[in-house]
Amino acid sequence: MKNILVCIDGSSYGQVCTQYAVWLSKHLDAKVTALYVSELWQYETPLIADFGGTLGTQPYLGLTAQLKEIENSKAKVIGEYVKKQFADAGIAGNVEFEHRSGLLVDCIDEFENQRGNIDFIVLGKRGENANLAKGQLGSNMERVIRASKLPCFVANRKFIEQKKILLAYDGSASATKALNWIANTKAFPSSEIHIVSVGKPGAESDAAKLLIDAEAFFKGTDKVPICQALSGAPGEAIEQYVVENGMTALLMGAYGHSRIRQFIIGSTTTELVRRCLVPVVMFR
Repeated sequence: MKNILVCIDGSSYGQVCTQYAVWLSKHLDAKVTALYVSELWQYETPLIADFGGTLGTQPYLGLTAQLKEIENSKAKVIGEYVKKQFADAGIAGNVEFEHRSGLLVDCIDEFENQRGNIDFIVLGKRGENANLAKGQLGSNMERVIRASKLPCFVANRKFIEQKKILLAYDGSASATKALNWIANTKAFPSSEIHIVSVGKPGAESDAAKLLIDAEAFFKGTDKVPICQALSGAPGEAIEQYVVENGMTALLMGAYGHSRIRQFIIGSTTTELVRRCLVPVVMFR
């Protein structure tokens, strides 16, 4: 993992995303592109023409120019903040800042599929409207998770030193990618690694078999995972384990099979991202 895209804005989540990007860059010696997107598309002339009516579009065009000026000033402040965080960490050369206009998901698609020069995304659970409808996920976050094929590090509201990492494993292809990554990555040095698998009540042996398979990924490494078979509803069981054992991050597949079947909308994955107060790293 050598190229990270961190999505930032003027919210507290944007600041925390920057902190996690600095931390990942240091441990992985990775280059980081910090992306700030101004969503001014709704003020462009084709979209406002129908609303101008007898007033004409001129007042709206003047407003658009003012908004662009404000956004450019805001982007400058955010860019300076990001560069300072990397400079203070002694890795000033590891980051570049880009300001775009449009939709975040479209900008990420360009980086991922046209440029092809990123392999990991960092973004916040919420954005600049985080104080509204608390407890809900940001719409940009959900769009990006749906559209991107890359691993996504979804940051929580407050930066947490990473000491205990939990992987929720169900044997699916996406969860296996997460397992292979955590077994080989340098992103979590000296961190405890926990792996849980959730089985139906009375069928914990199925979960235990998955854990045996999971342990095999760590052979030949210096990591010794702590494995635990759980039973019950996957979302509740995993969240309880996170809280009771002081986990600082959760890794999982964005979707899977068996008891974690659906993609992010309406699934166990969504519930865990929303309810767990730790970063969630999702793999496709």
